[in-house]
Amino acid sequence: MSIFESIMLLCFGAAWPFSIYRSYKSRSTAGKSLIFSVLLLAGYMSGILHKIFYNYDNVIILYIINSIMVAIDILLYIRNKKYQESTEN
Repeated sequence: MSIFESIMLLCFGAAWPFSIYRSYKSRSTAGKSLIFSVLLLAGYMSGILHKIFYNYDNVIILYIINSIMVAIDILLYIRNKKYQESTEN
C-alpha cells in the first residue's frame, strides 16, 4: 500500500462532504462544473480499475469512497439544475 497515494486520496476526499452539503442546501449549480465532476469520477474509476487489474490493495477503498461522493455531487448537480430550470419558468 502506498502511503502517499492514501494521503492524496484522503486529502481529495476531505473536500467532498462539504461540497455535497453545499450542493444539497443551496439548490444551486453556481460554482460547479458538471464536466469537471465527470472527469474526476472517470479518474477515480480508472484508479479503481488499476487497483483491480494491477495493484490490488486496500487503497481501493478510498477510491471507491471518493467515487461515491463525486457521484452524489453529480446527482445533486442534476437535481439542482432541474430545480433552477423549474423556478425560472
